[in-house]
Amino acid sequence: DPTTERNPRIRPPKNSSDYDYYYWKPKMSSSSLPDATRALALNSEYCKVASPHDKVHKEECVCTFHSPYTTSNGIVVNLSTFVGTVQELALNDKNQEALLVRIVKEQVEKETTPKPAEGGTDAMETEEPAVSAPTKLGIGVEGGFASEQDQYETIAKYSVVHLKKTSDNNAVHVVCEIPYDEATKNDLPMSLTQSVDAVINHSGATLQQDVQVWQMDEEKPQVSKYAESLPFVDNGVTISPDPKDWKCQKRGDHENVWLNLSTGYMGGGRQHWDGSGGSNGALDHFTETGKTYPLVVKLGTITGDISTADCYSYASDEDGPVLIPNLAELLQKRGINVAALQKTQKSTAELEVELNATYAFDAITEGNTKLKTVTGPEFQGLQNLGNSCYLNSTVQALFHMPELAQRYCGNNSITEHPILQSVGPNKAADDLLCQSVKLSKALSSGAFARPIDNDGGAHESSNNNNNENNPKYRVAPRMFKHVIGKDHVDFKTGQQQDAAQFLQYYLEQLDRAEKSQQALLKKGDGDAFYPASHLVSFGLETRSVCTADQKVKYDTTTDSARETVWSIPIPMDKAKVLPSSTTGDDTTDGPEHKRHKATTTTTTTASSNNSTSTASTQDTEKEEEEDEAQQTPTISLTTCLDTWAAETTVDDQRWPHLQNAQHPALRRQRLANFPPYLFLQLQRYTLGPDWQPIKLQVNLDVPQSLESGDFIVDLARYKSLGGPQPNEELVPKEEETSSDAAAPSAAPTIDQGAVAQLMDMGFSENACKRALNAVGGSNVEAAMGWVFEHNTDPDFNDPLPEPAAGAASSGGNDTSGVDDAAVNSLVEMLGCFTVDQVRFALKETNGASDRAADWLFSHMDDVDALMIAASENADTRAAAGSTSLPPLEDSTDCSTYKLIGLISHIGKHTGSGHYVTHLLVDGKWIIFNDEKVAESEKPPVEHAYLYLFQRTDVPDNKDL
Repeated sequence: DPTTERNPRIRPPKNSSDYDYYYWKPKMSSSSLPDATRALALNSEYCKVASPHDKVHKEECVCTFHSPYTTSNGIVVNLSTFVGTVQELALNDKNQEALLVRIVKEQVEKETTPKPAEGGTDAMETEEPAVSAPTKLGIGVEGGFASEQDQYETIAKYSVVHLKKTSDNNAVHVVCEIPYDEATKNDLPMSLTQSVDAVINHSGATLQQDVQVWQMDEEKPQVSKYAESLPFVDNGVTISPDPKDWKCQKRGDHENVWLNLSTGYMGGGRQHWDGSGGSNGALDHFTETGKTYPLVVKLGTITGDISTADCYSYASDEDGPVLIPNLAELLQKRGINVAALQKTQKSTAELEVELNATYAFDAITEGNTKLKTVTGPEFQGLQNLGNSCYLNSTVQALFHMPELAQRYCGNNSITEHPILQSVGPNKAADDLLCQSVKLSKALSSGAFARPIDNDGGAHESSNNNNNENNPKYRVAPRMFKHVIGKDHVDFKTGQQQDAAQFLQYYLEQLDRAEKSQQALLKKGDGDAFYPASHLVSFGLETRSVCTADQKVKYDTTTDSARETVWSIPIPMDKAKVLPSSTTGDDTTDGPEHKRHKATTTTTTTASSNNSTSTASTQDTEKEEEEDEAQQTPTISLTTCLDTWAAETTVDDQRWPHLQNAQHPALRRQRLANFPPYLFLQLQRYTLGPDWQPIKLQVNLDVPQSLESGDFIVDLARYKSLGGPQPNEELVPKEEETSSDAAAPSAAPTIDQGAVAQLMDMGFSENACKRALNAVGGSNVEAAMGWVFEHNTDPDFNDPLPEPAAGAASSGGNDTSGVDDAAVNSLVEMLGCFTVDQVRFALKETNGASDRAADWLFSHMDDVDALMIAASENADTRAAAGSTSLPPLEDSTDCSTYKLIGLISHIGKHTGSGHYVTHLLVDGKWIIFNDEKVAESEKPPVEHAYLYLFQRTDVPDNKDL
């Protein structure tokens, strides 16, 4: 009977008159329990206690960007699943009721000291704290520079709530709710209070993901060599299990306290170079005791799972984080039972992540001009998660397309969408479509936009804090980044990536996810379904003429090899330095021009001292003057497009209809269709003589209408004429087919990680795949050699030709093309692998026996799992291939495109630097620099990396 708090599984202390055998809290009669408490007690048996390894989504709703700061209702976290949502989405069809903890937070300005007004009246005026000159080079520390966040404090309120769905309309309503604090928690069942406390004190899923990314490339701590034989000083010191009793014995601090495992001394953590951090008590104690007792553990990070504890060795030959396998035994000697402890402090890694998150990423803005801030629907900025500007810039441009925004946003209600109702809260955090809906609604609705006044500044009120760092108005696409990048070797890291590569990858993943939810995304039952990439997909037609007999061959990629980014080369030999009178001051001296040349190392911050700031500013101006002395050449977009479309000669091409004789071919490319939108990638990055990626310093001249001022380009001459023409004689197909039959049955598997490495060097995705395809699929070094031999080939940036029918069916565990003699030889020689395993290894290494042996030994523990995964992937590909793609959208009447978006990049290559997006919204250019959104005075059209064009006959309100 929960109302009398009976629990036969937990036995109370013996010889206690206040406890019965079955009672685990002081007896309380059913009549003495308040009605609300009794209702909560009846449902507390379903509550769980979150461990440090559990994901607790308490910082943000998994279905929307609501946080505890957003509204007075905050978010509610399910005490059984630990999933946080807004109240309206807290229950799904399977869970009709649940117990949750409501978390509401508010960032308020710290109180100032009042003083009597002059003149002796009773009126009071606010006394501003005196600001003294900084004496330390630090922010937010005593004697250092003042931090904006020091002006504010966070007030958190918690309550336990019982939610239930109504039987009539399935609406979620509150059955009962009581505040949760020190005064009320003693009246609640222990199972409930333990569950609530675990959620409140948990580091949270957000910080867990950030820590995972932060530590991905870091070395894992090793077991300390001092742990097993660590000396123990039997001085009678015992440590209280109550965290309130833990304090630094040097300075009295209650946070960041480290326990010496040999002496029992509690001291503060290291003091940082700027005076912040701890008291240095633990390190000083190690030094004062002759550097004999090196191992310490951070109190508050210890739980029953000792792997969560933050352990450190001060020994000179370790001096870093370590693992201590016998930690529980060492702590037991000081009276600490690890099984009874819960985590109450953040680990060092978690604190480093928080410090990194406060860093300002402002590499490029229109910084020399005062821009007017804009806010509201379509003007939502995105928080930089640390090198995530490539993601922010790309999704801003994608969801700027009204068709995609309509599909994933729908109406302006944040909580209403078929995908949200279908997926449910428990799976929302790991569902790509759900996170895409969440992101699109935030960008389009303006629900999280910071209010501004008419002057473009923050709109302040007596009870509202609208500073730009107020979490109430911040949108951090952390869950979106996690779900899109979790299976990609590069996008799951915290490193900078190529925006063009991410654009292609996201569209590919979105198309796959949409196939399973077509019914929810279609406008009507009878309507055809078009994937998201349909908006920007185009095919390429390649026409090759045999110089021996003038016969023509056409290859068209309109099905599986559809393109989503049009990569255009820059012929630097055709770029020219324009006279000053032609370029004008706005081109060479404008702030945007200078800003794109500047580097992040010349940017000064408000916190730097005067002498440093002055010197840095002078260096910046000097570099800008030197840059201006070397004027940047300009090339027209038309010249670049003509270079792409020009007819080129391919030497020594084999012609099947001439008995595979080698003759030169004349080859040219054309667009097979005109999609509603075109992403055009300018190949601004190449490899220098030292094989290091360099950026081509060139301005792009995009045609601009004198009447409207819009940037318009006519692509009529770059479109295919529709295949073979009446006066052309084609290469016989039957002979070509017979040649294909002799080709290898399957192309090598291309390693996506190797593709990413090559793309970081400035090559297009198609070029990287061609290079890897030629060298076996994964050898980056060999692929680089192929690149330097073939980078002048006309088809260097073309998609790989589609495999023959037989080759297309091969994959997974289909090893029919493997040499049986090689299989038998390896099985007999190795002696520890099955025939199927060896056959699979040979397939993975393209039949090379020596590489297959190395592959088997390096994958000895997971070869069977890889075989199963390959088989499942093959089934998935076969299922996907069975669904025919809709025909590419085309226009026969309109060939003109208007520029509506720019993604600009500053840096030596696409794997570093910073990305910024400019979008044309209602006739005005808007700059999206992560969270900063403002009207642009001069969009950097000449400097962009990716250009988004819209066909001029496409209406703005068209559905996908």
